[in-house]
Amino acid sequence: MKVVAFNGSARKKGNTRLALETALAELQAEGIDTELVSLAGKNLHGCRACFKCFEKQNKHCALKDDDINELIDKMLEADGIIIGSPVYFASMTTETKALIDRAGIVAKGNSEMFSRKVGASIAVARRAGAVATFDEINRFFFISGMIVPGSTYWNVGMGRAPGDVQNDEEGMATFRNLGKNMAWLLKKLHA
Repeated sequence: MKVVAFNGSARKKGNTRLALETALAELQAEGIDTELVSLAGKNLHGCRACFKCFEKQNKHCALKDDDINELIDKMLEADGIIIGSPVYFASMTTETKALIDRAGIVAKGNSEMFSRKVGASIAVARRAGAVATFDEINRFFFISGMIVPGSTYWNVGMGRAPGDVQNDEEGMATFRNLGKNMAWLLKKLHA
């Protein structure tokens, strides 16, 4: 089994990465392979609504001018997907949104290709917008027919400067519990 996590932060080593690594460590402790992919520096743009993915049905976006198909392939290969985003302006980052919009429409055009994978969202904010971002990312999982595990709170953390999220004890515990619950669910689904 494998879980791929996407870090939607412009900071490769910021708080969102720390939150994702915390959840991934619990999955690794349960023997599940993990991969952390940073969207920082990736060439990504929004969906152009051409719907060629519905026509071609090759599990890829028809546009070849950015890195989206590499990311979609990683999602397809994984049993579980975690998407994490910081909150810069009351919502997810544009990179995270581009990933969700593009992968989501390709999945719709290709027989719901993410259906029954396990998906989880993580959001990190300085002060506000974390729950909204958590909800926005989860909508991608729900519309894709994925199974979303819970934790002991919403998967959000508070922090501004890189490393600050580690001071959010409840947030860090929530990320650890998310990883444990995701590992349990994946093992049940693949027993």
